[in-house]
Amino acid sequence: MGIVKISEDMHENLRISSNALSRSINAQAEHWMRIGMLAELHPNLDHSAICRLLIRAEQNGGLDLQQLTQETVSA
Repeated sequence: MGIVKISEDMHENLRISSNALSRSINAQAEHWMRIGMLAELHPNLDHSAICRLLIRAEQNGGLDLQQLTQETVSA
């Protein structure tokens, strides 16, 4: 676990989004980072496809970046 410094504006965005989506601020930040990481690794996927990948990963025991990469290449 580490500390990530973010701007006051981003923290406010996180606070608003986390309240709206019933997540902690940390959980919201982690969610956005996970989505962003996968979007950068797989620019051909839209948000819906990334969400499907995350749901499939959760059903299979959690996010395994190597496994997700292999599944995406195979698809």
